[in-house]
Amino acid sequence: MQQRILQPGEIEALDKTSFPRILLPQVTTLFAERAARLRQLADGNPIADYLQFAAKIVDAQQAAAASVELAALDISTVERSQQHSMPLLPAAEHVDPAWQAVLDRMLETLASAQGLPEPLQPLIAELRKLSPTERDDIATTLLRNDVAARHIGMAPFIMAALQVTYAKRAAALHAADVPYTDPATICPVCASAPVASVLRIGGKSNGHRYLHCGTCCTEWHMVRVKCSHCESTAGVHYETIEGSKDVVTAETCDECGTYRKVVNQEKDPFAEPLADDLASLMLDLLMSEQTRFQRASANPLLYVAVAEAQEDAPAQQDLIDPAQ
Repeated sequence: MQQRILQPGEIEALDKTSFPRILLPQVTTLFAERAARLRQLADGNPIADYLQFAAKIVDAQQAAAASVELAALDISTVERSQQHSMPLLPAAEHVDPAWQAVLDRMLETLASAQGLPEPLQPLIAELRKLSPTERDDIATTLLRNDVAARHIGMAPFIMAALQVTYAKRAAALHAADVPYTDPATICPVCASAPVASVLRIGGKSNGHRYLHCGTCCTEWHMVRVKCSHCESTAGVHYETIEGSKDVVTAETCDECGTYRKVVNQEKDPFAEPLADDLASLMLDLLMSEQTRFQRASANPLLYVAVAEAQEDAPAQQDLIDPAQ
C-alpha cells in the first residue's frame, strides 16, 4: 500500500502540542487596543502625561491604518529569504515609500486632536514641511538606531508611521512564508529588534514567550530563560520593582550585559508589550541607576532611550514631558 508523505503543515496539524512560531499583527485591532492600554496604565503613573500623549499618537496610527491603502508588495523574495535565513522585508535597508502617506495622515489627525500639548504644534508643522528625501534620511537613521539629538522630538511620530506601514505589510503575509532567521533575535519579517517579549495566554500560544517587533509588530517564539539579545542560556536573571505585581520584569544577561523587559499576560491578561514597556519607565531608571545592564533596544515611542547613556536623569525627565 502506497503511503503519502505528510507536509510540514500537515504534521503540525496532527501534533496537539504544537503552537504557532509566528504571530502576525492584527492591524484592525492592534492600535486601538494599545491606545486603550496606554490610557489604562496612565492612571497613577509618574509619566501619566506622556502615556496620554503616546495614546494620541496610537489613535492617529489607528486612523491611518484604517484609511491608508498600501499598494501590493512584491514578495517574490520569500524563497530566497527562507533559503538564506534572511528577513523578508529588512526595513533599514530599504524604507518602504508607503510610510510617507501614513505619516501625512497621522499628522493630519494629530493636528486636529483635542488636548494635544501646544508646544508640539510647531514640531508637527516642521514634519509636514520636510521633503520626502529628508524624511527618508531620518527614518533610515532611526531604523539603524543612530539617533541625532535634534531628531529625538520627531522620532516617535516617524517611528509610529513606519510601524503602521510595516505592520500592514506583515499582516498581509502568511505565517508559513516567514523564514527562520539567523540570529533568531531579530524580527524575521523586517529585521528590527524586539521592543520587549511577552508571555502569551489563550489559544495555542498559551504559556509561550514571543518577542514583539518594535517596527512591524510581528511576534516570533523564543523559549523562556534565554537572552533575547545574545541567545545565551547562562547567567539570565530577572529584576523588578519591589511591590509591583511582576507584570513587567527586566530579563538581564550576564553574558552580554543587556536587559529587555518581559511582559506577562499571566499576571495581567490586558498586558500589551509596547504599552507596558513604555509605562514601566521607572524600571528602566532603576536598571540604569542600580545595575550595570544596558537596555538592549529602544521603545519606538520613546526613542530617547537610545541616548540614555549620554543623558542624566533630569534631562531624561525633561524629554519625556510633552507639556514642557
